[in-house]
Amino acid sequence: MSDLFDVKGKVVLVTGGSRGIGEMIARGFVESGAKVYISSRKADVCEALAKELSKSGTCIALPADLSTESECQRLANEIASRETKLDVLVNNAGATWGAPMADYDEVAFERVFALNVKGVFHLTKFLRPLLEAAGTTENPARVINIGSIDGIHVPVMETYAYSASKAAVHQLTRHLAKALAPNITVNAIAPGPFESKMMHATLEAFGDAIAQSAPLKRIGRPDDMAGAALFLASRAGSYVTGVVLPVDGGIATLA
Repeated sequence: MSDLFDVKGKVVLVTGGSRGIGEMIARGFVESGAKVYISSRKADVCEALAKELSKSGTCIALPADLSTESECQRLANEIASRETKLDVLVNNAGATWGAPMADYDEVAFERVFALNVKGVFHLTKFLRPLLEAAGTTENPARVINIGSIDGIHVPVMETYAYSASKAAVHQLTRHLAKALAPNITVNAIAPGPFESKMMHATLEAFGDAIAQSAPLKRIGRPDDMAGAALFLASRAGSYVTGVVLPVDGGIATLA
């Protein structure tokens, strides 16, 4: 049982891995002995974090803008030029957009869906050969999509495209899980409130109220997010697929 949550030696790609939820997950994998690639749009931020995390393990920056199919293909090719297999893909890169309904235009939906939904699909599609090379029925390769509790319940903020995109990610997770079984599992984590750039303004204004609204009476910590990802990526999670796992202190289902 001592190796139930072991991910040592696994090759992992975390998109949107330079900050927020992605950084929490990437740090957890690096500190647990995995070889981790992180990707984000901003090369300097990506390189800086990779340098920091490499002090405690192996972390390599591969910047990319995953809102286009061609960039998803390029990143997949870059990974394939360095690795013969990919054990874990964490599709975390995402964007949000908030505006009153009257001002919510086509640009908002295009930007959010291009990255949050299409990017998840295209990158998984292009990395499928490397995932299949890593996976077996006894020890599948893993895809972990980062959804949101805003795709489960109705959010307070006017983030129409974001909540709709995350609901789409959850359904895409189920569809991919069926298509890629049995040698690849596909699951989603639906985070609640965690400290991140995307959530910073909201938590600064309403953090105490949000914490009190949660049955567990706090916002999420980095180890909460890392722990969920490590569970799904390790032997402990090898018989779990097609699941949307809320990591939210009970907000979406109990509050």
